[in-house]
Amino acid sequence: MSGTDAAQPAVDTSRPHPARVYDWWLGGKDNYPVDEELARRILAVDGTVLRGARANRRFMQRAVRTVAEAGIRQFLDIGTGIPTEPNLHQVAQGVTPEAKVVYADNDPIVLRHAEALLRGTPEGSTQYVHADVRDVDTLLSRAAGSLDLDRPVALSLVALTHYLGDDPEGDDVYGLLGRYVDALAPGSYLILSQVTPDLSPEAIEKAADSFRASGTPFHPRSLSEFSRFFAGLELLGPGVIPVSGWRPEPVDVAIQAEGIVPVYAGVARKP
Repeated sequence: MSGTDAAQPAVDTSRPHPARVYDWWLGGKDNYPVDEELARRILAVDGTVLRGARANRRFMQRAVRTVAEAGIRQFLDIGTGIPTEPNLHQVAQGVTPEAKVVYADNDPIVLRHAEALLRGTPEGSTQYVHADVRDVDTLLSRAAGSLDLDRPVALSLVALTHYLGDDPEGDDVYGLLGRYVDALAPGSYLILSQVTPDLSPEAIEKAADSFRASGTPFHPRSLSEFSRFFAGLELLGPGVIPVSGWRPEPVDVAIQAEGIVPVYAGVARKP
């Protein structure tokens, strides 16, 4: 079963969108000249972004497989981006065909592809909701049409939190994540990755400047700042670590050999 819950909104091609910039880095075709321009500008100052995009996808696959093997049957992926195979539902339903997956994003391009590309197994379900991560009540209400939020859910925000600010009068990213975690049943999991300035400060500063100049907020975070997202949760080993090092498989070891990826990752369980 697969489906969406919204009519097609208009696509704004006057400004780059993170999902479409990311799509360009992954070699996709669902982006516009404004997205490619920003993607190339950032690549010129930060040569890690291409392997970083691949490493993020690989982390998502390993983390989803880990929690599915731990018994999780429901997944909520916020900021899913433009579908790239294997996507989260394919990984989760590859472990447990009856898994229920809800994707959420605010880019109309993602909505446009949802019906065609987010096809689940007959035993499970794959749904897409068009909603902004900042609108917690709306997003969770729509997700609850497919997921039972009284039972454990794996909540993933992969490469999303660095687009959200800390200011309590603005995005209030820590408060925002806290509201999502509070809504999850005990036994749920939180899957996160986030760009950091710790490992490549000059390049990340230049990349952040390019994002901001394009009108896209960008907030790289240190190890301690990223670790704060997991307050009150039980981190799975090896804890918070550079993304390619989180339970790596042979291909991830090869990626590590290519050079640093200035992204932290972690997975934690709600007790």
